Amino acid sequence: MTSSFNAKIIIDAKEKTKAIFDSVNTDNEYYPENPTKTKMTLNDKIEISIESDHIPHLRANLNSTLRLVQASYDSIESVKI
Repeated sequence: MTSSFNAKIIIDAKEKTKAIFDSVNTDNEYYPENPTKTKMTLNDKIEISIESDHIPHLRANLNSTLRLVQASYDSIESVKI
């Protein structure tokens, strides 16, 4: 019997939310061999749901996703006019 692990992240970056979503979701869409099931949606906030049968895969994907979000936010902030 295999357990299923999951995590849900909600991100609100105010006016930067859509740009961050577009940046991070692109990586998610073009990584079909991802060992986790990762779903991203955008309404007023970004909602990221990650599911895996193996907790190390979940943790790795969670860390990578959060790093991508932070990098996107930092990039947007660095070109602020």
